[in-house]
Amino acid sequence: MHLSESLKKAYTSEHCSAPEAQRLAELIAWGPVVFQASRLMVKWGILDLLRDSDQGLTREEIVDKTQLSDYAVKCLLEASLSIGTVLVDAVTDRYTLSKTGWFLTNDPATRVNLDFNHDVNYEGWFHLEESLREGKPVGLRHFGSWSTIYEGLSSLPQQAQQTWFDFDHFYSDSSFPEALRIVFDEHHVRSLYDVGGNTGKWALRCVDYNDDVRVTVLDLPQQIALMQDHIRGKKGSDRIAGYGINLLDDSLAFPTMEQGPDAIWMSQFLDCFSMPQIVSILRRAREAMTDDTRIFIMETLWDRQKYETATLCLVLTSLYFAAMANGNSKMYNTEDMEQCIHEAGLEIEAVYDHLGQGHSILICRKNGE
Repeated sequence: MHLSESLKKAYTSEHCSAPEAQRLAELIAWGPVVFQASRLMVKWGILDLLRDSDQGLTREEIVDKTQLSDYAVKCLLEASLSIGTVLVDAVTDRYTLSKTGWFLTNDPATRVNLDFNHDVNYEGWFHLEESLREGKPVGLRHFGSWSTIYEGLSSLPQQAQQTWFDFDHFYSDSSFPEALRIVFDEHHVRSLYDVGGNTGKWALRCVDYNDDVRVTVLDLPQQIALMQDHIRGKKGSDRIAGYGINLLDDSLAFPTMEQGPDAIWMSQFLDCFSMPQIVSILRRAREAMTDDTRIFIMETLWDRQKYETATLCLVLTSLYFAAMANGNSKMYNTEDMEQCIHEAGLEIEAVYDHLGQGHSILICRKNGE
């Protein structure tokens, strides 16, 4: 198994003492309420108050500033002491923020993950067992009767929809500046298919970065309608076209161009499908390629992460795919993605690692057969 150096250190030997292991086991057992108590400490601003105080706050001062009951504040503070997000001075009874509490309230990635897991996943994960056994996103029934979450994105409750897009864009957007340089400055792309283009955010960045490029967004018809609404009137939108297609339908081909597109872009896209589905999508992409076309696959491959914390987030995101998204996809590692690429009649020409929030770009060409 391919593992980055930090993952080798974390995953190949035991690091916990017996008491540490026991404590972690109990945190797992009480995980749902650990999450909810910590979320409320963020939502109700208690962690922010502690962060902004010079010498910490007493419980009474927190009650006064939040207008919560003494009972509510006492329960949350005591839980947070054990969770490890706050500290207390045993002499003055003043509470302060711990390092963990600081990350919970200040780290953008942590905040995005916290909201995503509450607004989108929390109730659905109650059905994770059924989802894994059946290979279907049983937890999605909480929102609607769609077979995948992508079909229902335009119909999700407003808060869940906004949080879903915030989560999706946070991770992709951080990689866009480096990705744009790779696509346009190093590979001189002038025509591009944006596969699974969502709201057209990447397409807009492309036409803003390069005055000549023309982008065709491929996505579900209802998503194309959302994309067109989103880009309307914005700079370069006249060079963005939409092509409605159900990419899970093996009979539907990619659009063809006389000279073929210079690039086929897939960002945080293939992780939305099972490995057989990925092979099918890549094979159909190959049919639209010329020998000069390159496929750019940008993914957060969990085995290539510089820091183990990033891998933790990624492998747990796989369970969102299991229970909520589609029941059969995940965050893949390099070995899995290479297998799909080769089965589709492609080969990897170059790899760029550590873009933005842990993305890699795999650049693929036809294998010549």
